Amino acid sequence: MRNEIRIIGGQLKRSKLSVPDRPGLRPTPDRVRETLFNWLMPYLDGARVLDLYAGTGALGLEAISRGAAFAQMVEPDRALASAIQANADRLKVAAAVRIDATTARAFLTGEVEVFDIVFVDPPYALDLWVDTLAALPDWLSERAVVYLEHPAERPPPFAAPWRALKESRAGGVKFWLLQLERSHG
Repeated sequence: MRNEIRIIGGQLKRSKLSVPDRPGLRPTPDRVRETLFNWLMPYLDGARVLDLYAGTGALGLEAISRGAAFAQMVEPDRALASAIQANADRLKVAAAVRIDATTARAFLTGEVEVFDIVFVDPPYALDLWVDTLAALPDWLSERAVVYLEHPAERPPPFAAPWRALKESRAGGVKFWLLQLERSHG
């Protein structure tokens, strides 16, 4: 496994992120990140970002690089959480990053904060997509979007009130940009 990945755009473009070797860790490939961040451009400036399954921290740090104001990262593996903090410190963006070394489930039962962009890319073997999406509505700003990554061979793990704004596929991965349909009544 590669022990580093690069930020691909923004003020930190080409910065390397060191990545501890962990079984099951799947850093989002450059091609997928490029598509994702093209989709996110209208939402990034000044955004509050939540990365619920941070892993390498690449998505949250890429969002900061491209104009997000704040990235909350959730990663229960303490070595990975420490690596994210070390990368944020080295890149001088630590003031815009907060890392909680807990599970997404535990984090989402805490005090609610509101975010503009949420990344949902859990370990595939844990099958956490449906439960995670169900826990999110109170955490989303009015204009919030959610990035969801999922194995392509499985059916999409979402339905109403979620709607897909964008979708794509890369190899065995399907990914979407979702938005919550809110009833105004």
